[in-house]
Amino acid sequence: MAMGLMLLYALLPLVWLLLSSTKDSNSLSTSFGLWFGHGFHLFDNVWNVLTYDDGIYLRWFANTLLYAVVGAGGAAFISTAAGYALAKYRFRGRNVLAAVVLGAIAIPGTALAVPTYLLFSKIGVIDTPWAVLLPSLVSPFGVYLMRVYAIGAVPDSMLEAARIDGSGEIRTFFTISLRLLAPGFVTVLLFSLVATWNNYFLPLIVLSDPQWFPLTVGLNQWNALATGAAGSGATTTGFYPLVVTGSVLAIIPLVVAFLFLQRFWQSGLAAGSVKE
Repeated sequence: MAMGLMLLYALLPLVWLLLSSTKDSNSLSTSFGLWFGHGFHLFDNVWNVLTYDDGIYLRWFANTLLYAVVGAGGAAFISTAAGYALAKYRFRGRNVLAAVVLGAIAIPGTALAVPTYLLFSKIGVIDTPWAVLLPSLVSPFGVYLMRVYAIGAVPDSMLEAARIDGSGEIRTFFTISLRLLAPGFVTVLLFSLVATWNNYFLPLIVLSDPQWFPLTVGLNQWNALATGAAGSGATTTGFYPLVVTGSVLAIIPLVVAFLFLQRFWQSGLAAGSVKE
């Protein structure tokens, strides 16, 4: 019963979003939210989203894809390498560094947004993709997760055997350790992908050129026009279908990425469960 209520709570907004994307602006305000409106306007709404303002939505989509692929992929790789080093190498200050990483997890990203802006303004990367990409590469939670995972996933005896056979540390990492760490890598990649794709506050602060906006900031800009919060005070209800349909299109890549990566995640976990 409790699980059913939780599932209903999670799916209800998604059902509303999907049904609302089939309505025009009039039906959005006059019809029942959890059912179809007057007519089926999904394809018209999609066309309007993709063509409005010379296709600015496609530019926002491409920006988000760039931030997510480069940021999440880089964060997953850096976290894997850092977590592996903290787990398998003995060096001075290792415990202090691990404690710093653990403490960094407790710091919310919003608390670092203003200092990040001030720092980036000094080095001249404000209003460029680097202002979003560089913070996305840092994932303290990913480092901590990979450190914990690497302790059990990569046997010390296997590393010693590789060293005896003459394999260098970098070669050992890429040819042996990285394969064993694949399930953890995919897990961090999924977390980072979702966080980067849904990132809103940092791009809102460091970007002012709409040509570099991600979907989150761009859709919020349309929502401000729909609600009259853009400065003029007048509402433009025609933007409501754009916001709703644009939101539907924005979540499709995340669903596809999760379903695609989940296969490798599950296969890696299954392979690890039968190792001796």
